[in-house]
Amino acid sequence: MINDIISLGISKREAEELIKVSKNIKKDYKKLLKKYPIQYLIGYVNFYGNKIYVNKNTLIPRYETEYLVEKVINYSKKIFKNKKLDIIDLGTGSANIAITLSKELNSNVTAVDISNKALKLASKNAKENNVNIKFIKNNMLNGINDKFDIIISNPPYISKDEDIMDSVKLYEPHKALYAKNNGLYYYNEILKTATKNVKDKFIIAFEIGEKQGNEIMSIAKKYFDKSQILLEKDLSNKDRYIFIINE
Repeated sequence: MINDIISLGISKREAEELIKVSKNIKKDYKKLLKKYPIQYLIGYVNFYGNKIYVNKNTLIPRYETEYLVEKVINYSKKIFKNKKLDIIDLGTGSANIAITLSKELNSNVTAVDISNKALKLASKNAKENNVNIKFIKNNMLNGINDKFDIIISNPPYISKDEDIMDSVKLYEPHKALYAKNNGLYYYNEILKTATKNVKDKFIIAFEIGEKQGNEIMSIAKKYFDKSQILLEKDLSNKDRYIFIINE
């Protein structure tokens, strides 16, 4: 059976993990044939060394987001040294970003999501990883008046007419995938509000779609024209991250 699973393009490690946890491997294999994400069948993923539970109410954390977190950690140590940081993660989903930053940086972390079901899973993940995170049901920064050293978000950024993998389109939550205005809606919503939510020194960090870099940089310049604005690539050499930095 393991070879049948691997033949679907699934890694040996994930195939072995599914066989270990599955209560009915034949039933699960039939789901895999219909492009159902193996991560949902396993029930958890490894994100930056942390066990993160996932289900159909949250996006599946990906390597690109691990690299975003790694970049934020590196920038933070350079800019803030060992200062205790206030961090907010917008659209937290499973809380994979919030949990990792809470573990890796000396920080108070707030995590925001609009979905009750996502927040329930996020809270479970925080307990599993033994971190103390403040969870808020909210639409991004709307109504939040606190100031932060780091604002980070992997928001919905896929355009409605964009072609994406069947396993994502069919099974991952559309509210966490799609955004209006060609996928740019939430970047503008966050940045127009963020000017009142950052301290003198700050990092704003986004994961973005590979074709959105220049447009999001233009939005960032509109609200943060005196800050450093960086467009950076992922490990596949695709534009994937925007950083807005005041040192």
